[in-house]
Amino acid sequence: MTAQKGKDLLIKAGNGSGGFVAVAGLRARQIAFNAEAVDVTNADSAGRWRELLAGAGVRRAAISGAGVFRDEASDLRLRQIFFDGLIETFQVVVPSFGILEGPFQVAALEYRGDHAGEVTFDMALESAGALGFTAI
Repeated sequence: MTAQKGKDLLIKAGNGSGGFVAVAGLRARQIAFNAEAVDVTNADSAGRWRELLAGAGVRRAAISGAGVFRDEASDLRLRQIFFDGLIETFQVVVPSFGILEGPFQVAALEYRGDHAGEVTFDMALESAGALGFTAI
């Protein structure tokens, strides 16, 4: 994959009707994948080196973003998902790489504003089920 513009990474929230609405105004975004290791080391392990059980750990994805809401639709949708405690389908589009899609919960939604500045927000999403990946 060649170098990409960070602004081209796009996060979309399910609109509740099978479509998606882009989370507008994001200035920073991040995706993190993690997998727990399951240690199966025992007295017979060669040289007492740690051994891990392949494919046994819990996998998770976390998405975060920060920015300024540019439109009411994305602001309203994120707030609705958070306050209703919904698990909603989100899409993350990484140009020249692929699309990650699956269920997420809005784990944090924070607003802040400076006296002489705009209102900004931070959001954090936690995966809530199996995620799919489609290469583009």
